[in-house]
Amino acid sequence: MNRAVTVDDLVIAGIAVAAGLLAAFLLRILMRWLGKHADRTRWGGDDVIVDALRTVLPWAAVVGGAASAGAALPLTRTVQNHVNQVLTVVLIFAVTVTAARVIAGLVRAVTASRSGVAGSATIFVNITRVLVLAIGFLVVLQTLGISIAPMLTALGVGGLAVALALQDTLANLFAGIHILASKTVQPGDYIRLSSGEEGYVEDINWRQTTVRALSNNLVVIPNGELARTNMTNYMRPEQKLTILVQVGVAYDSDLDQVERVTMEVIGEVMTQVDGAVPEHEPAIRFHTFGDSRIGFTVILGVGEFSDQFRIKHEFIKALHRRYRDEGIRIPAPARTVALQQGSVVIPQQRHAHEEAGDASATRLDRPTGSPLD
Repeated sequence: MNRAVTVDDLVIAGIAVAAGLLAAFLLRILMRWLGKHADRTRWGGDDVIVDALRTVLPWAAVVGGAASAGAALPLTRTVQNHVNQVLTVVLIFAVTVTAARVIAGLVRAVTASRSGVAGSATIFVNITRVLVLAIGFLVVLQTLGISIAPMLTALGVGGLAVALALQDTLANLFAGIHILASKTVQPGDYIRLSSGEEGYVEDINWRQTTVRALSNNLVVIPNGELARTNMTNYMRPEQKLTILVQVGVAYDSDLDQVERVTMEVIGEVMTQVDGAVPEHEPAIRFHTFGDSRIGFTVILGVGEFSDQFRIKHEFIKALHRRYRDEGIRIPAPARTVALQQGSVVIPQQRHAHEEAGDASATRLDRPTGSPLD
């Protein structure tokens, strides 16, 4: 259009913008109301969807109002095309960001609700988000009239060079995907590596696995190293496990009494200490005639790996107290070393004796009153 802008055009454009802003405000109120109802449901996916729509719908209303205002104004064809392109790019950007949030949130909700999949692993969430944003970026370029075919060709050729330059990074990425897909390690598991690192798995991302030790320090392990090393997972195939406590009593002890008293102590501890598994059947097994004691092993059940320290602590205290009341002795290790006088002569001592003998002989051979006296 080549005519001049009139007051009526400005009024219509203002009404369109105001209508878009009003619609955005009403949509925000509607999404807030839906969010309260979504909080009452057990599924977390509706919360993700409502939270994402809370952003994209108001922006869509604003863009629609601006587009209507642009259509009402007598703009030239070139300006109208530029305005439409800008509004389209803004809308595509808002939709892309919202889609990335929705899909990533749904992936996180699904993985969190299933025990067989990584509950808090960010590797799947990050890959999903990057893919959605990349698709949105390509759509924006296509909307602006930029051909993406040469770009895809260049990315395909350059991908080989990038793959060669980022071998370690890609190895860690695929190692992390393999670890999660094989369900060998999941966030929340307690693991111990052959190199000595151990702790609870906090997260598995595209490059590394974060492990929180019992000292509350974080240990960062590359995914490739985690996939190559020998590892013990104390949470699989089940979280409960058994622990062994080594005990020894004197040779003059009544072993039947020792077994009975020990079982009574086990029953008390397993019902009073948090983390114990009372339904687990304990066992006592005598196994060794030691130097000063008869050794046996007590087998206890615990809920998870970190519970064993508290249960061992309380069990040893209670067992020691009960043995003392029952008169059952726990002898200390003893060693008897037999020495025969004159059979062994330490070289340093022999040398000292020879020097002392020479000095005595010298003193006896000197005449009385010598200046050396």
